[in-house]
Amino acid sequence: MPDRAPQPVDRQLPTEEARDLVALVRDIVQREIAPHAAEQEDAGRFPREVFSLLSESGLLGLPYDSEFGGGDQPYEVYLQVLEELAAARLTVGLGVSVHSLACHALAGYGTKQQQADHLPAMLGGGLLGAYCLSEPAAGSDAASLRTKAVREGDDWVITGTKAWITHGGIADFYTVLARTGAEGARGITAFLVPGDAEGLSAAAPEKKMGMKGSPTAQLHFDGVRVPDSRRIGEEGQGFAIALSALDSGRLGIAACAIGVAQAALDEAVAYATGRQQFGRPIADFQGLRFMLADMATQIEAGRALYLSAARLRDAGRPFSKEAAMAKLFCTDAAMKVTTDAVQVLGGYGYTADFPVERLMREAKVLQIVEGTNQIQRMVVARHLAGPETR
Repeated sequence: MPDRAPQPVDRQLPTEEARDLVALVRDIVQREIAPHAAEQEDAGRFPREVFSLLSESGLLGLPYDSEFGGGDQPYEVYLQVLEELAAARLTVGLGVSVHSLACHALAGYGTKQQQADHLPAMLGGGLLGAYCLSEPAAGSDAASLRTKAVREGDDWVITGTKAWITHGGIADFYTVLARTGAEGARGITAFLVPGDAEGLSAAAPEKKMGMKGSPTAQLHFDGVRVPDSRRIGEEGQGFAIALSALDSGRLGIAACAIGVAQAALDEAVAYATGRQQFGRPIADFQGLRFMLADMATQIEAGRALYLSAARLRDAGRPFSKEAAMAKLFCTDAAMKVTTDAVQVLGGYGYTADFPVERLMREAKVLQIVEGTNQIQRMVVARHLAGPETR
């Protein structure tokens, strides 16, 4: 039995334009991303030039309005682009998802003047964004954040620390959630902060298990002054804006997870059909065949789940529960699939000579970011049974 080269995912795309878009992404992946992924991740190198190329190619603003430089693409197309990018290198796929998350507040809640002033550069002008909600003592309980914004005339002065910020220290702009009022969710407001604002600094990047090429850092706001024209939405509306962004962002994480899982399955199939033991390919042995079948089934189920949620979003229907389900299922599936891929490769799977060990390390973070999977279960349960009783 000959070894099998990975075949592109057979995608159901709604338009010819979408098919051309995915073909463009695959070309960029093959030329600019996949050949350098392992080396650059090992070196902890962030591929800023790739993000510049993606911006020039119109791929950083896909789900946003073309009036401001976006791609006018439905979420079901945007997410499949993310999956393709994440399969090649999670630092890129997740980075695009985070950038899109950082643009969400302004695109959805900004004034027309704010959108005209800032969105073209954010969506297609080569800028890179980051999203600042979490803090050292406010992770899953984001409504307890302590970073403050105090009004001084026509400005706001922001003081505090944000944590676990993807692109922290290298982003050109930050969507920042800060407390402007009383305790709790209703006292939070959103701001658009330039990356070079005076008083803004980043700590050294965290030393992580995986995604070493993607900087994750604390951000310190030491009296950062921003004009009221950079306040997004109404005072006190910030937490609602944040939750709205996270519903969409969770779908991005789900798509990235399926990309990572698909990459691991491709490696496992290629190895199992090419590796000879006892005079025949190890893919002939039922134990491994069943593992590969289970891996493929989880991937297809996850892809169907995130696309179903995306189509609800595209239709303007509620999708919060479905987004939580997709994030939960897809990231758990990615962890299982990548772990099984390491097992299929045996000792080779545990070495850096093959990509599956990197994929397994990267899959783990997807069960944590943008709401841990325990939080996703809470969200789903609240939709089913109502809020918890106190």
